[in-house]
Amino acid sequence: MSSSPLRVASVGLGWWSDVLADAAGRTDGRVEIVSCFTRSEDKRQAFSEKYNCGAAASLDEILNDDSIDAVINTTPNHVHLETTAAVAQAGKHVFLDKPVANTIGEARQITKACADAGVVLSVGYQRRRENHFRWIQERIAAGEFGTLVQAEANISRDRAGQFELGHWRYTAEGMPGGVMLQIGLHYVDVLTMLLGPVESVSGMAAQLVLPGDNPDVGTLLMQHENGAVSSLSTSYASASEYYLMNIYGKKMSAYYNLFDGLRSLSQGDKDQTPVAVEKNDAIAEQLIEWADAIAGDGSPEVGGESAMTSLAVVKAGIKSVAEGRHVTVAEILASDD
Repeated sequence: MSSSPLRVASVGLGWWSDVLADAAGRTDGRVEIVSCFTRSEDKRQAFSEKYNCGAAASLDEILNDDSIDAVINTTPNHVHLETTAAVAQAGKHVFLDKPVANTIGEARQITKACADAGVVLSVGYQRRRENHFRWIQERIAAGEFGTLVQAEANISRDRAGQFELGHWRYTAEGMPGGVMLQIGLHYVDVLTMLLGPVESVSGMAAQLVLPGDNPDVGTLLMQHENGAVSSLSTSYASASEYYLMNIYGKKMSAYYNLFDGLRSLSQGDKDQTPVAVEKNDAIAEQLIEWADAIAGDGSPEVGGESAMTSLAVVKAGIKSVAEGRHVTVAEILASDD
């Protein structure tokens, strides 16, 4: 494994690029932000000064810079294919913010472009790495939960007033499915990790608070391939940030929420047991995993194929909302939609 820092450019500068740059600073020197680019000169200069890195005048300047190994891509969803393909063809590795793309066809092309170029693609699904979910995952693998039967989850944020009218996050082109796509993906990924692949989805959504084209609340009801049923509620219209994940097995259940932490209950118990888990730096851990994979040590837990599968689950939910029917994930994966 290389001890040299991975020299990275941040492309597409918004609030999340800062979160990832901050995390890069916590990788013990494994990932170093050395340059940046976005179309806004003001944003480029602000990022450059904040992170003490260069500010490229164009994406081509980054692509042609042989001193740059890789790119953290936080451009809007609908330009992920264009930007990621260009970066891959330049021989640079890619850390791509989720969703991998807005359509299955684009996700497939992104995955192929990186594979053909021989570069490492990691897609930003840090939630699955949080220690409370790893605790549950380890005990499911050990058989302590018995038959998995059900799960319920909620991921919510207050996004009122967070973006200017006309922002891509408010448009159907920029973020189809709204909140279900943009943050629901995280918990679809966690539910898939814990309960197994999703077979079919029913969705319901509404637009109640935010402007623009997209639903700001949505619920997905999912049937997993093992027969378990899970429900996921998503909201950009809630009073505050909230996370909940309850996993039910025949022999054990686990309950997590943002305020009370993790608890468990075994068959026959009358009281739940608090579970102490250390809070971990999931974003920095994923960046280190990406750097390790580039150095030849392992591969990203979530690459293009895995990210495309969770995208297909959400797309099935979006199609279900539009057509009022149960939609299989296989139907979505068979299309480019």
